[in-house]
Amino acid sequence: MKLRIATYNIHKGVSSLGNRPRVHALKQALTQMEADVFFLQEVQGRHDLLAARHAAHWPDQPQHDFLAGDSHHAAYGMNAVYDHGHHGNALLSRFEIASQSNQDVSDHAYEARGILHCVLKTGSADIHCYVVHLGLFGGGRRRQTAALIEAVRSSSPPDAPLIIAGDFNDWGNRLSDLLRMRLNVAEIFDERIAATGVMRGVGSYLQQLMGRTPKLKPARTFPAAFPWLRLDRIYLRGFTVESAEVLHGAEWAKLSDHAPIVATLKLL
Repeated sequence: MKLRIATYNIHKGVSSLGNRPRVHALKQALTQMEADVFFLQEVQGRHDLLAARHAAHWPDQPQHDFLAGDSHHAAYGMNAVYDHGHHGNALLSRFEIASQSNQDVSDHAYEARGILHCVLKTGSADIHCYVVHLGLFGGGRRRQTAALIEAVRSSSPPDAPLIIAGDFNDWGNRLSDLLRMRLNVAEIFDERIAATGVMRGVGSYLQQLMGRTPKLKPARTFPAAFPWLRLDRIYLRGFTVESAEVLHGAEWAKLSDHAPIVATLKLL
């Protein structure tokens, strides 16, 4: 079974400069990606001020429902709540979403973060999907990663196929080794999963520490206009990767401050 997926921080559906609405253009862009499953961050569930200011260009529906349209099911994890609205993570899926749960992993009052867990019924297997948006500070990210590891271990079987995707804000790539060791996952741009679908475990990790394998480098996705930082990631277990790319260019830079990652996977 093949699966096309994408992860994308959509910047609440507004432009990076001027807060101009981009929700309709984002919907067209998602349609062009032709993904079966979208892992979305900074999805605006409600924003009364922008809805009133841009009534002609702001959908009546929550963004996750509007972007899902008639082709995808939608799940939403509300993280940040304020007087005029809220936003969080969302998962859009062509497959039935059998269950969903949202875990608050906020590290302090000024950064509301969550982990949205969905189980997809594909006909070939139940796939566990986790949409993640980690914090801006290193200590908080380490604690949130520990919470993610515990969440995955407690909510999915150890041999279940899974996808963890989102905005990790981990520009120094300090969290990948821990996720590999604890969850047996691999980052999507690791060429070693093209044939096997998994990392080689502890031996591979020790070889990397000893300098016998190249340091893994996830794709650059931020800022979208000139991607330099490696913030957005996809981690896999139980899949091989047929293709993976960052979508960048002038048109993508108008939609969000992050560039999306799109990949085609094959279930083992």
